[in-house]
Amino acid sequence: MARGQREPMPGLYPVTFGEIELLRDLDRQDGWVLSKDGVPQSYVDLQDPTYLEFEYVRLMADVIDLLPEGALACVHVGGGACTIPRYVAATRSGSRHIVLEPDGLLVNLIREQLDLRSVPRLKVIVQGGREGTAKVWDDSADLLVLDAFSGATMPVELATTEYMGDIARVLRPSGTLLINMADGKGLAFARRLVATVQGTFPHVALLAEPGVMRGRRFGNLIVAASRAELPIDQLTRRAAGGLTQARCVYGEALTNFVAGAHPIKDGDAVLAPVPPPAVFG
Repeated sequence: MARGQREPMPGLYPVTFGEIELLRDLDRQDGWVLSKDGVPQSYVDLQDPTYLEFEYVRLMADVIDLLPEGALACVHVGGGACTIPRYVAATRSGSRHIVLEPDGLLVNLIREQLDLRSVPRLKVIVQGGREGTAKVWDDSADLLVLDAFSGATMPVELATTEYMGDIARVLRPSGTLLINMADGKGLAFARRLVATVQGTFPHVALLAEPGVMRGRRFGNLIVAASRAELPIDQLTRRAAGGLTQARCVYGEALTNFVAGAHPIKDGDAVLAPVPPPAVFG
């Protein structure tokens, strides 16, 4: 923990959009879980930002690790405890971060309790994803991470063709988009979101634990997309060799996965999937 940073205090904290609970990890001295309405939102280890507890975050880190070497210019839509910005800051010195997070009280809480000030070259803009992204310069980001949830549900306004177009504007031609979404039986939302992304980015891959990929259980799926080619072979090996032994679906297999699903457009009546009550205990 940084000099002068006080010890975090577990407990319930009011934020702009409800209430947040901070929980200490009993197995790791400096590990903390950020939870809302019983749903774990973020995990950070204050002494080791390269430690990633959640499976889906490790999959996102696999993609990031395979990007060209050097510092990255990053935009993060959805802040939480800023796990990925901390990871990138630790693994790619000199990287710059813009974090878009609409909950100003949550941002203050993370600054005070989870040492956000220790992350170099990080700027937080208290604004929603659509509004905040619209203010980011053209061709300015190497990486855009879309990991925004309201409870356990992804806002549909961040899953539309129109928003993907604005993300493409912000990303450099070789830039990479990472999306964390959640879905369950049938994967109807996942198929439509992938179709939406494919309408803007020619190179797309989908990563998830096999049971989630088959729609057998509710869980997280990661979309990686770019106008440049993705390192598919390396990504497939990394995903399969990790603790989660995840699958990487791309090309013809991803076309079959989408199976004619229609892209999501602004104004479409789309319901983002909600997890069954038993998922989080």
